[in-house]
Amino acid sequence: MRRADWIATRWLGVGLTACLAVVTLGLAAGGQLGLYINPDSAWFAVSMAVVALVGAVGSFLVPLGAEADHGHEHGDAPAVHGLHAHDHGSAVEHDEHTGAHHRDDEEAHDALIAPRRPLAMVATVTGGVLASGITVAALVLPPASLSVELAMARDVGAPPLFGGADSIQLATSGDTSEFGVGEWATVFATSTNPDNFDGETVALTGFLTPDPDDPDSVQLTRLVITHCVIDAQPATLPVVAAGWEGDYEVGDWVELEGTVRTAADGTLVIEPGAVNPIPEPGDPYEY
Repeated sequence: MRRADWIATRWLGVGLTACLAVVTLGLAAGGQLGLYINPDSAWFAVSMAVVALVGAVGSFLVPLGAEADHGHEHGDAPAVHGLHAHDHGSAVEHDEHTGAHHRDDEEAHDALIAPRRPLAMVATVTGGVLASGITVAALVLPPASLSVELAMARDVGAPPLFGGADSIQLATSGDTSEFGVGEWATVFATSTNPDNFDGETVALTGFLTPDPDDPDSVQLTRLVITHCVIDAQPATLPVVAAGWEGDYEVGDWVELEGTVRTAADGTLVIEPGAVNPIPEPGDPYEY
């Protein structure tokens, strides 16, 4: 393996790992790790980042190219069977034999992988470029939340359930003071007796997206994360707001105070009271 191959191997392994560890620790130090993972998992991510950096520093103790060692062990010089054993071989002959054996092993190994080398090389280079590009982008680009467009694309029309039975039980008992958009979305989607919630007051924060089923309504939306941004799902609540496009734009963040009402078709909606535009919060997700 050439020196360039050794360096590339180190970069794709230890190098990328160390870069991602630095990004993780930097986000944690700046209080922005919550833009990518659930804060409850931050301690684990930070711990693993520290372990990765320690391992990266320790890797400098391993000689460059050592990872290419095939691990062949050929033993020491032949055992002495008598007083004249040295007459049957010498150190020079043993070195020549060992060197020839190494060459034979390497030639056999190269012959074995030769048919697969072009395809393997293309796959390795492609994967390496993609992984390096993503890692470098994470290093140089500022942290950012998921976009409104992505939230709308992930809205498949069948609302995911956030909180499940716990949210329903709390809502039934009237303890909704700590509910966010996600918990209320679960209640709206699963309530079998909407009249139980008619008249409940809400104070929620989210961004506005169009309601595909009702032009006289707008959706109050929030992305809900279970573990990390990969599993983020939009939670939406219908808000009665005829002509809302004249006052707001898609993606505007608002603080909404309103009342839960039962619509004519038996579904739950929010009748807005005060709707105040706000900047995007520093922590834009619910968990």
